[in-house]
Amino acid sequence: MQEKNISKFDFEQCQKCAICTTVCPMMTVNPLYPGPKQSGPDSERHRLSFPGDWDAAIKYCLNCKRCEVACPSNVKVADIIAEAKLGHSTSNNRLRDWALANTDFVGSLAVPFAPVVNNVLGWSPVKALMHAVLGVDKHRVFPKYSPKRFESWFRSKECPAQEGFPGKVTYFHGCYVNYNFPQLGKDLVKVMNACGYGVSLLEKEKCCGVALMANGFRKDAVRNAAVNSESIASSLKGESEAVVTTSSSCTYMMRNEYPSMLGIPAADVTLATKFIYDRISEGKVSLRFKKDWKMKAAYHTACHMQRLGHQVFSIELLRMIPGLELTILDQECCGISGTFGFKKEYYNYSQEIGSKLFDKIRNSGAPAVITDCETCKWQIEMSTGLPVLNPISVLADALED
Repeated sequence: MQEKNISKFDFEQCQKCAICTTVCPMMTVNPLYPGPKQSGPDSERHRLSFPGDWDAAIKYCLNCKRCEVACPSNVKVADIIAEAKLGHSTSNNRLRDWALANTDFVGSLAVPFAPVVNNVLGWSPVKALMHAVLGVDKHRVFPKYSPKRFESWFRSKECPAQEGFPGKVTYFHGCYVNYNFPQLGKDLVKVMNACGYGVSLLEKEKCCGVALMANGFRKDAVRNAAVNSESIASSLKGESEAVVTTSSSCTYMMRNEYPSMLGIPAADVTLATKFIYDRISEGKVSLRFKKDWKMKAAYHTACHMQRLGHQVFSIELLRMIPGLELTILDQECCGISGTFGFKKEYYNYSQEIGSKLFDKIRNSGAPAVITDCETCKWQIEMSTGLPVLNPISVLADALED
């Protein structure tokens, strides 16, 4: 009889084929990183036998999940490494990590003073100070903060009335929409209304926890996950047909990493592009587009989007827009990996990893890029100078008024 697996992430199923090493972006730029096979399944055997003994090189893992996409044995290679990182401190700058991870707290402080904060974060002396003291790389461009939260707009008179639509969805907007770019949330409301759905917000919403987990704050991530999972389940017991999202990373975190990494029930959330595509395919929704609208853009599949396997829905939905000339880029990691690319010890690796993608974008000749991940947006905009849009924003702009 075959022996039953004893590990959390099925590392026993690793066949040592090393396919995962062929797709690891970090291995191409950093000789200090032994790769996903050695840092994951191979070292896990050692860590189980000698719990206090671990290789500090695991800190270089991006958690991009490309190794898991490639693994023919379905071993959760990146999760094995992430679990090891959570069990061992890999950072000497916890203050910086805390500031980067606590997006709700920092966003709440920044929004009321957004014009000042945005200006100050762009000053060279401030960047140099943050580089020297906090360990945030001086070359990194910070995303701008909005002077008004998305939640404030949604509850104001500016927001279109959401009652009276035949359908109803709830929107998990996330930190980026709430504090940095409310326009994406406004675009989501416009598109959903055009589809015949009124939008509501969750009674309680916290940061999805992806940055908290990545920076080693497991307890805080668990706390946020518990609030979100319960709030989403409660919403689905009411009138909402679905809880939709506009961020691929938030979606992956809540659907996959809540149960696998945090021990919290998976949140039943759906990427908005998938929700809309499914309803169109079922004949429940029909959209009308502007006749004279035109755009040329390249689509980038974010790493967590690829792990979800949901890029097909965004791509096919975009292809329904008559005036959109769309180039689909080969999947490449942009290198930022959430907060990873903000840290001075990793910044150069981040940029070198992303260079392949940046070259492909430039060679495409497209004047704009489309992606479902906000941190990919920050990295691509900073490194190419091109505007980067969420598919929902493109759809909202192309819709007939």
